[in-house]
Amino acid sequence: MFKKILIANRGEIACRVIKTAKKMGIATVAVYSDADKDALHVQMADEAVHIGPPPSAQSYLIAERIVEACKKTGAEAVHPGYGFLSEKREFQEALAAAGIVFIGPGAHAIFAMGDKIESKKLANAAGVNTVPGFMGVIKDAEEAVTIARQVGYPVMIKASAGGGGKGMRLARNDQEAREGFVSATNEAKSSFADDRVFVEKYIEQPRHIEIQVLGDSFGNVIYLGERECSIQRRHQKVIEEAPSPFLTEAVRKAMGEQAVALAKAVDYKSAGTVEFIVDAQRNFFFLEMNTRLQVEHPVTELITGLDLVEWMIRIAAGEALTIQQKDVKLHGWAVEARVYAEDPFRNFLPSIGRLTRYIPPAEGPNVRVDTGVYEGGEISMFYDPMIAKLCAYGPVRELAITHMRQALDEYFIRGLSHNIPFLAALMAHPRFVRGELTTNFIAEEYPHGFHAEDLPVPSPALLVAVAAFVHRKHVERETSLSGQLPGHEVKPADAWVVQFGGNSYPIVLAPIAGGYSVELDGATLSVTSDWGIGQPLFRGVVNDGNDHHLVVQVDRQNIGYRLFHGGSRVDAVVLSQRASELAALMPKKAPPDLSKYLLSPMPGLLVSLAIAEGQEIKAGEVLAVVEAMKMENILRAARDGIVGKLHAKPGDSLAVDQKIVEFV
Repeated sequence: MFKKILIANRGEIACRVIKTAKKMGIATVAVYSDADKDALHVQMADEAVHIGPPPSAQSYLIAERIVEACKKTGAEAVHPGYGFLSEKREFQEALAAAGIVFIGPGAHAIFAMGDKIESKKLANAAGVNTVPGFMGVIKDAEEAVTIARQVGYPVMIKASAGGGGKGMRLARNDQEAREGFVSATNEAKSSFADDRVFVEKYIEQPRHIEIQVLGDSFGNVIYLGERECSIQRRHQKVIEEAPSPFLTEAVRKAMGEQAVALAKAVDYKSAGTVEFIVDAQRNFFFLEMNTRLQVEHPVTELITGLDLVEWMIRIAAGEALTIQQKDVKLHGWAVEARVYAEDPFRNFLPSIGRLTRYIPPAEGPNVRVDTGVYEGGEISMFYDPMIAKLCAYGPVRELAITHMRQALDEYFIRGLSHNIPFLAALMAHPRFVRGELTTNFIAEEYPHGFHAEDLPVPSPALLVAVAAFVHRKHVERETSLSGQLPGHEVKPADAWVVQFGGNSYPIVLAPIAGGYSVELDGATLSVTSDWGIGQPLFRGVVNDGNDHHLVVQVDRQNIGYRLFHGGSRVDAVVLSQRASELAALMPKKAPPDLSKYLLSPMPGLLVSLAIAEGQEIKAGEVLAVVEAMKMENILRAARDGIVGKLHAKPGDSLAVDQKIVEFV
């Protein structure tokens, strides 16, 4: 077994690998860029080596620096994680030339499966079902249109070396095929230094289901069940679960056996994933094979009890699999939600900055948190904005979802925007709960983007009770510190008005054991909790005839309270009856009119401007392209108008809400 390994990655996956290595008694080496000098993976590792400036092309993607770091520290092997160099044959070969073990498959398998065009040819030869399409390289946009017509719309235009949703476009007509070819080619070149793209038939009502495989150096290959990854946004996975609520045992077996056949065809040694697209009749077609550890591997670990990272290390060290296919048993259900630093209410734009408060849910039998951040750390503009992978487990799917919803309520993040409200809405969505999933789920359920009104509606009575409890605790503390004379103590009032969401709720409060009773609309609720002032999480029970076990995040906001529950945010104020009457008379300040500006919706690089001062524009016309997190974002005119002044030029780095164009 290895004595020391280097992790050629960063963030949560680097931390994840370090945890298993430490469990196995293996010393670890981290690598880091200037932006990551204080990162969690650097703190967790036994040693750390600086490899360059923040841009990944100048640090994490330079294979020579990883090899140098291994030689410098005496690392015998390298775990690549996912992304970066994990599927680069040249990296595996460079390590081999230096006598360093690559914790992953051989160079042949990486090459064969890393090219989507060649991998489909190999899959065909191995007897694996494949999607109809054109597997050759396309030279220009017009050829893309011709091929798309031959295959039949709708089609997917994909980067041959792609992954993570980059270099991928759906086209339903000639114009979309032309635009999609250009965008996919540009993104592919930027992200993978390989601008080749291909075209394949788009499967209607598709599910994205993948099979986890594990192979050793002795010809043994097994499959570890499937993962349902159909909840995607812009072709990037958001929610994953294992097993799939859609597959039958017969289909699972057929998909698993085809995945194993493909792995054996390329002499696969390590953990890998064969991805399939599945239609409404459970016909399945090969998409690609990822010759690395998948982001969503924890859900497979939770239902199989296997540590995939440990097996990758053992296989790389020359050990044989000690489990056979008949030994693989699936127990319970696991769901993973990707927690990102992004604003779901602004079209999921990346949010960068410092985590001023960061309290993840407590881990246990039903909750797992894979993260690479900590309170006080930063989410950088240079890398993927993932905060964590939150996993929930239960003996059945319904309980796994319940545990996930509670864990999302407990996830306390401040300092930047995050997508927890969106994740909470997905977990509560009736269609998701029923398991009626396709890769179109988000586009169909949120066709105009995600908005506050899409959040599950919290019970007003429950939040009124929590707000009343919290306010009463504050009032009691204030009166106890006021230096009152004995016999002249000021007692907190019992009658209050709780206001939020434009509504007023008159209540009467009375102390009971462990909390208070709350009279509201002729009914009496009880709210009990050991919550204390300053605690970010209110954990308690509200009884309205039934016990509701609640976790509510609490922030003090001036004279009021900001409450977060079920993805929703409520700004509550608790006032005396007279103060409530006077508050209703206060004037409302109108927001500023920003309609005459095109503002940058995200921090990023202004790639191009398609307009000039004085030019007339029409609604829907392209105005500018902003690149953020290696993704091109096209900004279009919301309505007809005339360009007045350009406030930025191509090449400028933009802040969020920075002015780009001013209209007359």
